[in-house]
Amino acid sequence: MSVVRTACYIGIGANLGDAQEQVERAIAGLGQLPSTTLAARSSLFRTAPVDAGGDDYVNAVAKLDTTLTAIALLGHLQAMENAFGRERPYPNAPRTLDLDLLLYGQEIISSDVLTVPHPRMIQRAFVLIPLLQVDPFVHIPGRGAAHTFVPGVSGQKIQKI
Repeated sequence: MSVVRTACYIGIGANLGDAQEQVERAIAGLGQLPSTTLAARSSLFRTAPVDAGGDDYVNAVAKLDTTLTAIALLGHLQAMENAFGRERPYPNAPRTLDLDLLLYGQEIISSDVLTVPHPRMIQRAFVLIPLLQVDPFVHIPGRGAAHTFVPGVSGQKIQKI
């Protein structure tokens, strides 16, 4: 019997502590998840916080191939955030590590614990630009080609590190 592998994309960000080092460590850690391979990664980008205060963020996107279910993958991502000291004192608080499951294959998931595609990904340059660097032809289920949303985020400052 053949094992089904699903391509998924993870948004990565940090703006507390040594954010660049934490993002690099997180990318390496994603490749160590069970039943998962790190297939590709973007460059690192510096961005200003959106709808929040604090220092600039370091952001990236990783493409994973996994046999984990979306919920199991989410559990591993949250465990990684906790291992990096992530706290959630209030919405959009500065963070040591933020891992968002952006896309899980071509699935559309809407549950109490997970929404995929990520609901705000098309509104954020810090997601779209690294995502398109990894896969210029990526399609967002239920929305269309990711590149068509870039004009809507053109006013957001993003700088490759």
